[in-house]
Amino acid sequence: MTRTKEKTIGQMVVDNYRTAEIFKAHKIDFCCNGNRTLAEAASKKGLQLEVILEELAAVSEANQTDQPNFKTWPLDLLIDYIEKKHHRYVEKQIPVLKQYLSKLCKVHGERHPELFQISEHFNVSAGELAMHMKKEELVLFPYIKKMVNGPEADAHLEAPRFGSVRNPIAGMMQEHDNEGERFRKIAKLSEDYTPPSDACNTYRVAFALLQEFEDDLHRHIHLENNILFPKAELLEAHLLNHN
Repeated sequence: MTRTKEKTIGQMVVDNYRTAEIFKAHKIDFCCNGNRTLAEAASKKGLQLEVILEELAAVSEANQTDQPNFKTWPLDLLIDYIEKKHHRYVEKQIPVLKQYLSKLCKVHGERHPELFQISEHFNVSAGELAMHMKKEELVLFPYIKKMVNGPEADAHLEAPRFGSVRNPIAGMMQEHDNEGERFRKIAKLSEDYTPPSDACNTYRVAFALLQEFEDDLHRHIHLENNILFPKAELLEAHLLNHN
């Protein structure tokens, strides 16, 4: 229990992704703000630490055979997974959700004006995420892959235009924070994606897809902030020390 209290939330999710469900239930951000200890997060939200610890202990005892152990994956494999699993998902779902939200605003906007704000936040997020992913795919990820493959090819690691991998990583993490905050606003406006009593099936499907999108974004950010980025910084430091 003591060791659990001292671990950061991000590290707990790295060790066992099932713990993410516990943090989500208590509205504790494990992706963008995963560098806090559980005690700090519980104190800030006025939650009972012992209750959360018991829930985490129960999750830790559950069978984890169906969960990939991402922290052991090579970085180039993890990058491929992020691109094919999460980037493709975002690209596919953005036009779907835009269409749903546009329809909801037209049909239900008069009775539920918060839909206009939800749609606006999502549309801004869609544009920002599209640019964010391209920067990762064209700049950051190729450099990390080059670091991974460099030692095997006995290649000299040349300094990139951006200086150190820490620089684009800092930018990506700031953008992660921005999207995390945007989706917190969407969740609040939608009362945690709860359709109103007069909601039609389209309304319910749209909110379910929006919640799924946020859940995927949390996993996406977690893999980068808590696993890929720290390992990339360590790898760069190791290579530079041996050049």
